[in-house]
Amino acid sequence: MSPADTGASTAVDASPAVSSASPASSASPASSASPASSVSSGSSVASADSRMAPGGPGYRRMSLALFLAGVATFALLYSTQALLPLISGEFGVAASEASWTVAAATGGLALFVLPMSALSERFGRRTVMTASLAVAVAVGLVVPFAPSLGALVVLRALQGAALAGVPASAQAYLAEEVRPKALVTAIGLFVAGNSVGGMSGRVITGWAAQEWGWRVAVGLVGAIAVACAVAFRLLLPAPRHFTPGSLRPRVLAGTVRDHLSDPLLRRLYAIGALFMTVFGGVYTVIGYRLTEAPFSLPQGIVGSIFLVYLVGTVSASTAGRLVGRLGRRGALYLAGATTAAGLLLSVLDSLVSVLLGLVLITAGFFAGHAVASSAVSRTASHGRAQASALYQSAYYIGSSVGSTVGATAFHGQGWDGTVGVGLLAVAGVVAITALGSHAARRAARRETRREAAVA
Repeated sequence: MSPADTGASTAVDASPAVSSASPASSASPASSASPASSVSSGSSVASADSRMAPGGPGYRRMSLALFLAGVATFALLYSTQALLPLISGEFGVAASEASWTVAAATGGLALFVLPMSALSERFGRRTVMTASLAVAVAVGLVVPFAPSLGALVVLRALQGAALAGVPASAQAYLAEEVRPKALVTAIGLFVAGNSVGGMSGRVITGWAAQEWGWRVAVGLVGAIAVACAVAFRLLLPAPRHFTPGSLRPRVLAGTVRDHLSDPLLRRLYAIGALFMTVFGGVYTVIGYRLTEAPFSLPQGIVGSIFLVYLVGTVSASTAGRLVGRLGRRGALYLAGATTAAGLLLSVLDSLVSVLLGLVLITAGFFAGHAVASSAVSRTASHGRAQASALYQSAYYIGSSVGSTVGATAFHGQGWDGTVGVGLLAVAGVVAITALGSHAARRAARRETRREAAVA
């Protein structure tokens, strides 16, 4: 069956070399020609048999360590999201202003993820992730004492910048240390950790804030993140296939240019940003909707709504099987359709409909994110940390845009306005995926004609 039939990528998924050897063997012309391919990643010269795989030595420790890193990252990054109505009340500001406590954190991460990925190429993935978590949890313990909204926004921006070292480094670590066939599943588990962190942070803060206020709630999240960071450092196996790269700006700029010149990577970056625009907008605003009429739920119950993140844990961790059945583009179409269905269902003034809508939105988002982010790691043949960093940068820019635009739309047009923003973003995902399918069919036809001419 052709790539066009399965939805697989002609550049990646259809390549036998990828599935049997190394992700380095599938590359765009721009990336495969780069001399950096033998420098920035030791995995390009390592035997695939020596990498970790499910059931093999170190795989469980690695999975648990990165799962905990994902928990800490998302718990800290979105620690104020469920508390926005309380923050608005204390500082006397509207939803659009309070939403900056979320947008500043995701914006800080988006700005610093590329520089942090460059540091991980030089000093190692594990070292950068450890340092990032250490700084982020330290800032997290100071956040509860912010004297004003402005100070809170600044601290959250610093926290996001510190966390920037985790996502791209984690994906680069996995691309180097895990066998290619297990990569989607391994990244799915890391993304599942994100969903658990997002869920637990919001549920805990919801109930803690109801009893003791939002400051105590945020401090509690910081304490939990400290425990996750310590466990992460103790569990994560030392890298075996990492080779230090260069910190020279010219080399970094060349690597970034290679990635941005790859049409497949550009599409994946845009898809990640658009999915996160939906997710950021919905979860920034949902607390306001549920605390207002006709629902008027207490803060603790609103925090418990985020238990639907467990759906994201499942959908992210099973993304590998989904791609195996439908192909990457088929999986993205399904994720987009699921997200759109959830948005439309959430418009109804029924708590059951809103909850079911959130379930569908969460399942679609985490599945789409896991599929797109793992495709980035498999596509890049060199500078994997930079490839993942560009994806993470686009992804968190989408979160910042979704948070601010979604809150502004809610302030002007209510929940319907936020849903409208989300539907536009999903339409973008579908359009970009369709463009990729068209490009794959054209490439397949060119290859067929070339083979016929040679024959």
